[in-house]
Amino acid sequence: MARDWLRSASRVAVLTGAGISAESGVPTFRSSEGLWRNFRAEELATAEAFHRDPGLVWAWYNWRRETIAACRPNLGHYALAELEKQKPGLTLVTQNVDGLHNRAGSQRVLKIHGDIWWVLCLACNRITTDLRVPLPEIPPHCSCGGLLRPGVVWFGESLPTATWAQAEAAVSECELLVVAGTSSVVYPAASLAPLARSRGVRVIEINTEETPLSGAAAISLRGPSGELLPLLIESASKE
Repeated sequence: MARDWLRSASRVAVLTGAGISAESGVPTFRSSEGLWRNFRAEELATAEAFHRDPGLVWAWYNWRRETIAACRPNLGHYALAELEKQKPGLTLVTQNVDGLHNRAGSQRVLKIHGDIWWVLCLACNRITTDLRVPLPEIPPHCSCGGLLRPGVVWFGESLPTATWAQAEAAVSECELLVVAGTSSVVYPAASLAPLARSRGVRVIEINTEETPLSGAAAISLRGPSGELLPLLIESASKE
C-alpha cells in the first residue's frame, strides 16, 4: 500500500531526523557518543555558551565536523536523492545539519536547523560554506576580521523564518509525507506531521522504534531508514 501511495503521488514531502544520520555513524545528541569532554550538547549549543567561551564551543564543533567528514551517506540518503529525480515536486525537509543529503545528491533540501558547514560572521552577517577539516584557526574569523559562529540553530533560537515557512507550505500542499528517522519529539519539526494530517495528507513513518507519531501515521514501518527507504522507493518506481 505504501508503495502504491508513493507511486501515485506527484507532490511528496519527506522529513528526516537524526536516525538516518546515525545509520551513517553520525553521533546523536541523545547518545553517549554525543558527549564531548563530558559536556552535553545542551551545554555547548547555545548563544550563551558561545558568548562565554567561543573557543570552547568551536573546539566542539571542530570535533563534530571532523567526525561527520569521516561519515558517508547511507542507502537511505541515496534513495531519497533518487526519489527526487523521479518526483520533481518532492521537497526534502531535514532536521540534520551534517550535509549528508547533499553529498548523496539531493538538490532541494530545506535545512530547518541549519548546516554545520555554514559559518555566519557576527560582524558583516555574511553566511559562507567552509568545508575545511580541521579548521586552521579556533575560533575562526571572517575575511572582514569578524568572529564566525556555526551556521546552525542553537537551543533557544528560532528556526530560520523563510526556510520554516517553505517547510510548512510543502507539507501543507503535498499528497504524501514520509517521516524517516525522527523521534517526533523535537518541536517545531514535530508539528509538521500533525499539520499534514490536519490537511488530509497520508503520513508514512519509518523508524526503528515506536514514536509519538506511530499511532497517528497511516502506515508505520519498523526498521532502519537505510534498509526500508530503498525498498519503498525502488518498488514504487516499478510499474
